[in-house]
Amino acid sequence: MAKQDVPELFGSMVFDDRVMRARLSADVYDSLRKTIDENERLDVSVAEAVAAEMRDWAVEKGATHFTHWFQPLTGVTAEKHDSFIAPSPDGGVIMEFSGKELIKGEPDASSFPSGGLRATFEARGYTAWDPTSYAFIKDHTLCIPTAFCSYSGDALDKKTPLLRSMEALNRQAKRILKLFGKDVKYVRTSVGPEQEYFLVDKECFEKRPDLVYTGRTLFGAMPPKGQELDDHYFGVIKPRVSEFMEELNEELWKHGILAKTEHNEVAPAQHELAPIYSTTNVATDNNQLTMEIMQKVARKHGMVCLLHEKPFAGVNGSGKHNNWSMATNDGANLLSPGETPYENAQFLTFLCAVIQAVDDYQDLLRLSVATAGNDHRLGANEAPPAIISVFLGDELTAILEAIKNDAPYQGKEKEVIKLGVHALPRFSRDTTDRNRTSPFAFTGNKFEFRSLGSSNSIACCNIMLNAAVAESLKQYADRLEGAKDFETELHDLIKEVITKHERILFNGNGYGEEWIKEATEVRGLSNLKTTADAMPHLLDKKNMDMLMSHKVFSETELHSRCEIMLENYCKTVNIEGHTMVDMVRKNYLPAIEGYLFNLAQTTSLMKSVSTKVKCNYEISTMERLSELTDDILESTVALEKALEDIKKYDEIIKTSEAVRDDLLPKMDTLRKYVDEAEMLTGEEYWPFPSYGKLLFSVY
Repeated sequence: MAKQDVPELFGSMVFDDRVMRARLSADVYDSLRKTIDENERLDVSVAEAVAAEMRDWAVEKGATHFTHWFQPLTGVTAEKHDSFIAPSPDGGVIMEFSGKELIKGEPDASSFPSGGLRATFEARGYTAWDPTSYAFIKDHTLCIPTAFCSYSGDALDKKTPLLRSMEALNRQAKRILKLFGKDVKYVRTSVGPEQEYFLVDKECFEKRPDLVYTGRTLFGAMPPKGQELDDHYFGVIKPRVSEFMEELNEELWKHGILAKTEHNEVAPAQHELAPIYSTTNVATDNNQLTMEIMQKVARKHGMVCLLHEKPFAGVNGSGKHNNWSMATNDGANLLSPGETPYENAQFLTFLCAVIQAVDDYQDLLRLSVATAGNDHRLGANEAPPAIISVFLGDELTAILEAIKNDAPYQGKEKEVIKLGVHALPRFSRDTTDRNRTSPFAFTGNKFEFRSLGSSNSIACCNIMLNAAVAESLKQYADRLEGAKDFETELHDLIKEVITKHERILFNGNGYGEEWIKEATEVRGLSNLKTTADAMPHLLDKKNMDMLMSHKVFSETELHSRCEIMLENYCKTVNIEGHTMVDMVRKNYLPAIEGYLFNLAQTTSLMKSVSTKVKCNYEISTMERLSELTDDILESTVALEKALEDIKKYDEIIKTSEAVRDDLLPKMDTLRKYVDEAEMLTGEEYWPFPSYGKLLFSVY
């Protein structure tokens, strides 16, 4: 593709603002923009006009069908295709698509997770057009981003509460900005999600039942070379991978996805894609589409894209760094330091709102990234720990410390900082180090939430982050709106926030044992290591009260999500456990027995030739492998019993605790024995591709 073709290619499959401005009448376009920008109710006549132009545009692009594209609580997207065709009187067909079909769809909701939100016999669900996210064409189908709800009106998706959380933050941020003399149309959060992934050879992948069924390797001894030399990180991109990346970029650009950066990551076969920022709702839709396109393009190149958080033990897992900021409709970033004391006072107000939000709702942020896969990743190989903390860097931390103590800041300007009275020292945007062990780091004009797993929808963490920050801003606005002296009250408020919430600030090594001890025993921070530990906190009173007060979730929606996420955790591990048993009984034990038989025959033959032959290798290997087969069998039987035992629990919380405390430890034990046996068994006898072949298969 020639370089000059990129601008023409970009967004060519998207019914974006350029297309709408060109194809819609001025009145229709202006009305739709007000709906998008100012949340005004959509006029039915406008919907009809938009639908007609959307249909014509899609048909011109080769589309034959349309679908309401939504994000149920499965973690992936869903779509039901309907053709544009309708019968004409002459026996032919015409291409139809009405405003009603654009605005609302009625897919069957019976097989999607509901967590008790609907009765079994209440199968109907509704999809509702989200005009803030552009429609696009995928595989000859017009995809219309939509929200998804039950017959009773409860949200059955991730988009609906995300939009609610964005509106909650918008309301409260505008209140704060008004106090600073700024009347803005809206405040929106923006996100740039960095996406990590692995590429493995398709033939190798298909020979591994664990990868096929679970997305990760449940067994596997480390190869002689892993990531020790750091030679893969930012290394030369190999031709096969480069060809994949080139086609991936073209597909993403067609769909208006701002893919910007690509490079090799730390682990062999691991890579990263980073987009430019977009509005959180759009970024969420785009990231879901990105993951789908990555997997589709990889298979065209004879590879498989692995999005599991920890597909290989012993090397880096894959995360999704959620770069988050707030901006006004005129593009002013509320997390950027200003040029004047007043602007910096505003910056510190929003900065403190985020710090307080992370401290007050650290459990919500942790559970928003909790999955069975991410539990394996957090706390090792450059992934942040399960303990949530905020990294600000030394300079910004020192400024906050000076404010807290009414002490001189030992920086460029040595004076006591009084917000709005004395000048706040100016500091550059990039004075913060990129602390990879921090789960929540300030990186100049944004926060980077690094705890997300690579397969996670970014909706979940942004829902919680938006809502928690909205709550901080609400508290500030309630206090400041009635203040007699705004500047003095603001100074006192920020000082109090820093003092109360400084426990969440940590600039050091998040992996150190001393930090874990200090965080939990001295600072009182939570350390929710697993999904089973974290998810029940969704139903804590303080969390429910906050989320319900901002109308992000209803009480029934919160209960349903807790149940759905815990069920997903239990089912995921249950599938992994059964896969392990299946692989051991059908493949690993027979393979080891086959090698033992070969060793026994070899030993017997050698000794029959000469009594002086010691056969130390053969005998010692047979002895250890024989012990291991007994251990493997015993561990497999124990795992089978644990899989059966978890069926007896009626409550999902009890089931998840049994999975955490009984099932997972038994899986770890079984893996340990099988992995040792792999190192002792002849390669030609081992039934599945090794880690070495998987990690270096695309080179």
